[in-house]
Amino acid sequence: MDKMNVSINEVFQKNIIEYVQNLYNNPLSFIITLIDISIVIFLVVKLIKISKGSRAWQLLKGIVLLVLATAISGFLQLKILNYILSSVMTWGVFALIVIFQPELRRALEQLGTNKFTKFFGIDKSIAAKTKEDIYKIVIATTELAQSKTGALIAIERDIQIKDIISTGVEMNAEVSPQLLVNIFVPKTPLHDGAVIISNNKIAAAACMLPLANDNDIAKELGTRHRAAIGLSKESDAIVVVVSEETGKISIAKDGTLIADVKEDALKKILIKNVITKRFIDENKDKKDRFEKLKMTLKNKNKQGGNI
Repeated sequence: MDKMNVSINEVFQKNIIEYVQNLYNNPLSFIITLIDISIVIFLVVKLIKISKGSRAWQLLKGIVLLVLATAISGFLQLKILNYILSSVMTWGVFALIVIFQPELRRALEQLGTNKFTKFFGIDKSIAAKTKEDIYKIVIATTELAQSKTGALIAIERDIQIKDIISTGVEMNAEVSPQLLVNIFVPKTPLHDGAVIISNNKIAAAACMLPLANDNDIAKELGTRHRAAIGLSKESDAIVVVVSEETGKISIAKDGTLIADVKEDALKKILIKNVITKRFIDENKDKKDRFEKLKMTLKNKNKQGGNI
């Protein structure tokens, strides 16, 4: 037994030394192996995320149990059971192709489409996605105004308003005109309160906003307008209000209220304050700083050359 342990240790040490020497002589193979493992892990994690909540999830759990049972039966030398499980796994591949033929076909059809690129995290830029969301908000707001349905939509910017989001019903839904309109339908559970849009999602509905003092606004304005002004004072959020009495649209920004805003003006104000000032101006500032740094280094090099 001692001789066997010694031989095993020698073999183990020899393999480690050879492996280290191979990495030293060919470090590129190590990098390729790391990339290979990373891609496999990424695909497995994505597959698990996509499968959760679908009928494929239960099947995946069954496959994992089958693989474990096959491995254990082989380790314990249960030959008959191992043969049966191995045969089931072999024919199971063909069964999976037949069962999930529609899903596989749909996945192949999505190659190169937006859905497929989104699978790998290659999605639209935040600015482009935010612009699309603004158009959807404008469509919903215009429809609500035409039907004189009261609404309150707050768009989070740089200052987070998680405390406000926590007062409502969590949704975490994609921004869509239909959903926004349906939320504010009178006498429905979520119509009373504000919708908060955060990180390009409808984060929550029926949220309670802080009210501004009566001295800050005109007496003819109601609770929705006071709430909009109150939130815009306490944060940098942009709040869109639709009056239930008049159907007019207003925007609360930095503690002030822009009343009776038309569709085109609403779109321009939201794009300017939610996109231009946050993304385009920020990128422009970064570019300007880079150009200044580049010019400084260039001048220093010139001075060094003159010396």
